[in-house]
Amino acid sequence: MLRAMVRLRPRIVHLSSVLLIVLSAPAICPAQTTARTLPRALDQLASEADVIVHGYVVSARVESHPQLTNLMTVVVKMNVLDTYKGKPQKSLVFRQYLLDLRAQLGATEYRKGQELLLLLGPVSEFGLTSPVGLEQGRFLVSRDAKGKAVAVNGRGNLGLFNSVEKRAQANGVQLSARTTALVRHPAPGPIPLADLEDALRTFGSVR
Repeated sequence: MLRAMVRLRPRIVHLSSVLLIVLSAPAICPAQTTARTLPRALDQLASEADVIVHGYVVSARVESHPQLTNLMTVVVKMNVLDTYKGKPQKSLVFRQYLLDLRAQLGATEYRKGQELLLLLGPVSEFGLTSPVGLEQGRFLVSRDAKGKAVAVNGRGNLGLFNSVEKRAQANGVQLSARTTALVRHPAPGPIPLADLEDALRTFGSVR
């Protein structure tokens, strides 16, 4: 029995080490782990974001973190067209932790030439950030059949306006006629970029 325990001990130590690494991941970049299970509406996303910008991806480079070398990250550089929250800027560079293997191998969500609207969370002590709610705070901008700019997040905008008007009324936030119409008749799928921008100009200014 004693011999069996001795043989098992290295395995237990190894498993404990793996578990420690997994449990430590949220401390390194909390948005990467907890946010994916928490649905957020647009007003909540905007409230949690430090920076909200619309622009084009200039480059996206996958590389290890300069300090935490076992962590793979993507460094994204964007030309900024408009800023809805945060200090106005013409360009933006941020580093995001890559959680899954596919992203680490280069198939990231960011590609040169993409037009994106991003709601980015606070930058951690390790210089990492990510869209608030991960795919919920990352909107891909494209053109519909009529050439009109539309935007959709990684969840197809599902639940994007849940209880928004109710919270706005409770907090004394005045919604524009355009945003009111949007939140009262929500539908999954792309929405006009102009409508999303109008809503973000309101929610991005609320503290």
